[in-house]
Amino acid sequence: MKLKAKLGAQFSIVLLCALGLKHYYSTASPDQLRWILAPTTWLVELLSGQSFTFESHAGYMSSDHSFLIAASCAGVNFLITAFLMLTLGSLWRNRSGASGWHFIPMAGIIAYLTTICANTVRIWIALESRSLSKEIDWLSASQTHRVEGIVVYFGFLLILFLLTEKSKHQGVADLFRQLRFPLLVYYVTTLAMPLVNGAFKQPGFWEHSLFVLLVPGLLIVLVLALRVFVSGRKGAAFSSSDGSRLEHISDCGLSPARAKVIN
Repeated sequence: MKLKAKLGAQFSIVLLCALGLKHYYSTASPDQLRWILAPTTWLVELLSGQSFTFESHAGYMSSDHSFLIAASCAGVNFLITAFLMLTLGSLWRNRSGASGWHFIPMAGIIAYLTTICANTVRIWIALESRSLSKEIDWLSASQTHRVEGIVVYFGFLLILFLLTEKSKHQGVADLFRQLRFPLLVYYVTTLAMPLVNGAFKQPGFWEHSLFVLLVPGLLIVLVLALRVFVSGRKGAAFSSSDGSRLEHISDCGLSPARAKVIN
């Protein structure tokens, strides 16, 4: 009974943290988000070679006034997603014996650092792609930007999951079952929560939802295909080395007469 009570309390704290951060982000100004925008901008400056200056109530403006790192670039929604994936995954793995409370702040720190890295990559890509064509075949500029964001954020979410998930399973089927969890968490935070908040009334929501539904699935297919390719290469290497070993063993097992003939 005590175990269930502790798990329930930890689950409640995790949800309260996520919902509280979501509410804070919904009304936060760029000034209130400098705790995540500032380190992101610093890293973007290192990668791009451009300089940015903070403008109150606006964000970080590039020196040529052509690019603004605003509140929408903070990536707090990704931070919430990563935090939920880490904490809920830990609760599920330890459901038979509740762990201490330290996993919650640790998950927050890891999610925060991952968010800064993901934000940096996404903004850097946006900066570099400005010199490219405004449209890519059948995708408009805004749609291309949306796809870039989904690929970067969900890609980082998958990397974080694979780095933190402790599993002995190596098969493609096992990996597919594992990757359903981060996909589910991503869908909840990017689709279910906005739907509950009435985001479906906003123009462009359903188009955005279509991209959110399709792009992560394609990324998972690519990860699985990569696993199949790597497994095939390892299998081929093992077969080759095993064949060489068998040949070596047969040479060592030659009769003295046969060995003299070969020598």
